[in-house]
Amino acid sequence: MGEPDFGAPPAVRAELQRIAGSHTPLPYTGALGLPALREAIAGFYQSAHGLSISPERVVVTAGASAALLLLTAALVDPGDEVLVGDPSYPCNRQFLSGFGADVRLVPTDASSRFQLDLSAVQRHWSTRTSGLMIATPSNPTGTSVPRAELAAICDWAHAHGAWRIVDEIYLNLSDVDAASGQPAQTALAFDPGACVINSFSKYFGMTGWRLGWAVVPDELVPAMERLAQNYYICASSPAQMAALACFTPESIAVCEARKQEFAERRALVLQGLEDIGLPVPVRPDGAFYVYIDVSGTGLDAMRFCERALQEAHVALTPGHDFGSCGAAKHVRLSYAASQSDLREGLARLKRFVATV
Repeated sequence: MGEPDFGAPPAVRAELQRIAGSHTPLPYTGALGLPALREAIAGFYQSAHGLSISPERVVVTAGASAALLLLTAALVDPGDEVLVGDPSYPCNRQFLSGFGADVRLVPTDASSRFQLDLSAVQRHWSTRTSGLMIATPSNPTGTSVPRAELAAICDWAHAHGAWRIVDEIYLNLSDVDAASGQPAQTALAFDPGACVINSFSKYFGMTGWRLGWAVVPDELVPAMERLAQNYYICASSPAQMAALACFTPESIAVCEARKQEFAERRALVLQGLEDIGLPVPVRPDGAFYVYIDVSGTGLDAMRFCERALQEAHVALTPGHDFGSCGAAKHVRLSYAASQSDLREGLARLKRFVATV
């Protein structure tokens, strides 16, 4: 599953225990989130990305999904055309469709790292295009859009009056940028008018806490506040209060060590797949996924996953879950599991593939 196995950093768990045992009331927070947490998130952009963000632009949400819910409700009118890459995380396009968008899935392949590029955006743009959504790094491929390419796409969309939603929930699990030698950068660094989504679920390992955020242009904040008030009032008060401990040096050090562990797991998985003879068309550079080409086995992705589950008890995800382009030949592996479990899974997969 796309769920880190570490859980919340120790200091965050300890803070939640303290809050639960304090017998203090836990009232609703403001719809935009605790002011202290909004300030802490803004400070994280400064420390992690060297970018000054006003806390007033930060909207704390009940998970990144709620951030996307609010943004979609604020930006999409029925019939609006929205460009989304194929393959991509299916819930993103379902939010858009749920508010009446005409989602135009843009085919991608290994040549563009299974991501939108400017050329594809320009080819599929129409007079009805109102916005685009990009996830970088992405689920299911674990690949990122190169910074210069993402800047060019955002510039094009902005010049054509379209909004940009950039899903960055795996941003802080990205490799150092190969071109600049610097940490991966948020789209806000070159497109301050973009709407970015992030989460406490991946880098901080807090999936079940249901806590995320969006950074939006100033003029969108009032709409986001009204929508949050009506949809869910506010994100969980104890989760918000405990999440303040995410941004201590102690917790950041824990998360950075876990990021290194993910890199080691990725290396283990890539080597294991090479030994099995299952090619990875594009090496991932973030998140915790590998997108595998299984066409050489003679099975399509759905059948491959069904048989791997039934015969080897290995759970993989077929490309059909993420779109239609290349879906029949690709399978997603998540390495959000221990190295011992990954070794066992790879050994089972090797025996299975040998029988196909």
